[in-house]
Amino acid sequence: MAIKRKKSSIRGAPNWLLTMGDMNNLLLCFFIILMGEETVVRGQEFLYVLSSFKGNIGTMTGGRSLSKGNMMEMGHNIMALPSSERAQFMSRALKRAVEAFKPEIESKYVRIREDERGLVITLSSDVFFDPGSARLKEEARTVLKKVSTIVKSVDNFVRIEGHTDNSPLTIPRARATYRTNWELSSARALNILHYLTDDGDVNPRQLSAVAFGEYRPIDDNNTPQGRAYNRRVDIVILKERFIQPPTDRRLPRPLPDEEWR
Repeated sequence: MAIKRKKSSIRGAPNWLLTMGDMNNLLLCFFIILMGEETVVRGQEFLYVLSSFKGNIGTMTGGRSLSKGNMMEMGHNIMALPSSERAQFMSRALKRAVEAFKPEIESKYVRIREDERGLVITLSSDVFFDPGSARLKEEARTVLKKVSTIVKSVDNFVRIEGHTDNSPLTIPRARATYRTNWELSSARALNILHYLTDDGDVNPRQLSAVAFGEYRPIDDNNTPQGRAYNRRVDIVILKERFIQPPTDRRLPRPLPDEEWR
């Protein structure tokens, strides 16, 4: 005679399986965050994260909170924003710049655009400098004050690029001071840099100056109007390039070409 087995009154998954499933989901979320595209955790920061999980499988009693430092700032600066939000941030900066320079844009001696490098504020050299000179005119200072206000509102690196047309230096004073257009464009870029740091109170770590001379024209050098467009200084607020705080206060982080990488 067959023995009838009593059916269990408990239905569904056992309790231990539910607990295991919850733990697996938490671990999966944890490692997705670590491997995320926007947030990369390395070295000591990884140890900080792990230190917040104390115990073994079972009931966790909790661990230390994230200590002060780099991890403390996560989510509180523009570097932590997703790419789409950074783009929106730069778009707002572009709108502010256009509004601030509206009179100068209408006068056609300031141009503002956005390209693959970032936000570009172009200053006409003919308005800001005398021919063959790198000394800033007085009227340039009002415009540069507006530039410094915009630069101080962001954490991006800013590259100041000096440009000229392809006309050789003919003014005797200019020929005695500058060997070629490279030197002239370099002096103009540096003078604007010094004004932004000395009078505009811009963080010097944000700024760099570069000279292109006559070799990066944006218009035809065979026409007077084209040459006038090519004589310029571009102030480029670099997109996706931001100041990073030093990771080790004992040895300040060098910045030789950081904004170019």
